[in-house]
Amino acid sequence: MPANKIYDVIVVGCGSVGNPTAYHLAEAGLKVLVLDKRAAAGQGDNKSAIGGVRATHSDPGKISTGLESLKIISAWKEKHGFDIGWKPGGYCFPVYDESIEDTLKELLIYQKKYGLNIEWVDPEEIKELIPGINPTGLRGGTYSPEDGQVSSILLPVAFQREAMQYGAEYRFNEKVTDFIWCGDKIRGVKTDRDSYSSRWVVLATGADSAEHSSLLNIDIPVTPDSHEAGISAPIKQFLDPLVVDLRPGPEGKTSNFYFGQNNEGQIIFCYTPKELFIGTNRESLSEFLPVLAGRLISLIPGLKNLLIRRIWRGCYPMSPDGVPIVDHVPGREGLILAVGMCGQGLMLGPGIGKNIASMIVDSKPCISKEAQDCLSYDRDYYKTGKESLK
Repeated sequence: MPANKIYDVIVVGCGSVGNPTAYHLAEAGLKVLVLDKRAAAGQGDNKSAIGGVRATHSDPGKISTGLESLKIISAWKEKHGFDIGWKPGGYCFPVYDESIEDTLKELLIYQKKYGLNIEWVDPEEIKELIPGINPTGLRGGTYSPEDGQVSSILLPVAFQREAMQYGAEYRFNEKVTDFIWCGDKIRGVKTDRDSYSSRWVVLATGADSAEHSSLLNIDIPVTPDSHEAGISAPIKQFLDPLVVDLRPGPEGKTSNFYFGQNNEGQIIFCYTPKELFIGTNRESLSEFLPVLAGRLISLIPGLKNLLIRRIWRGCYPMSPDGVPIVDHVPGREGLILAVGMCGQGLMLGPGIGKNIASMIVDSKPCISKEAQDCLSYDRDYYKTGKESLK
């Protein structure tokens, strides 16, 4: 094969995980090729994210990679001189329900064990963190001040720009159609345009991940479901943290809902439907905005006159337990899966990319063994139940 088609690593997918993975690998000095069937970086579900970046999870793998993401994103502008819309302010989980309070307090010790800066705060502090919040029945909540939010539009541009500065090559509108093997060792990919050779292939294809199962002759247990989100016109800055209300909605259609105010003053929001919409349908539903508006106004009544600019729908590529799969595949030497982000690829992607680069360059993950085991391909997905804060 010609030298200009031989690479150290091929990254399949240029979204919230593939793009930062390419950046970290190229920064480490590897020759990297990034392939995506779409026309530009971050054009899958990456651009559907509302921009929250948190390490506030209940799984060691997600906490650890989330912390790595926060280090990378919070220092990006200082390191690279490129504004990615980073807004610090933390995440706040206000609580009105005793059972939710018990759950979050039980998690605190566990979260702190893995390095998360988080505390339980009383109702008065919640009222300061979330001005105008409904005080009736407010019991307090958790607050993790080092979390924040970023622009899902600017972030992929930033990662691509820096990856290319380090020599990474990007090829768009090019779909992977097969993989090249030498026995049980992966040796490259075939596309609808050409073939490329490499020692390593990283699969980071989001909601499309399971489509590669038959090509790779492995099970990729990722099932997408769709969620809607929206954004308002700008208003005066008043809200620092992103807010997560874990209560089920009174209308019976929603589980939790979450929102924040970005660095341009817009309120950006989403909710988890109680009955999931399995598949990749990205058409908005007429019920979303009335239901979301009811929840938002019930929590912060002062937002009743908020002007909504637009709504959209994107996919959460779900693993069975709500935790990503970031691992080598037994019997498939040179193949690394980075799939099943469960709608959290934007916040976990930079840390996962760093971890994958370490797995390839240093032959070991950059997170602890216990955290990495939680992300393993051959874990028992049904042993511990679903991740509590997915």
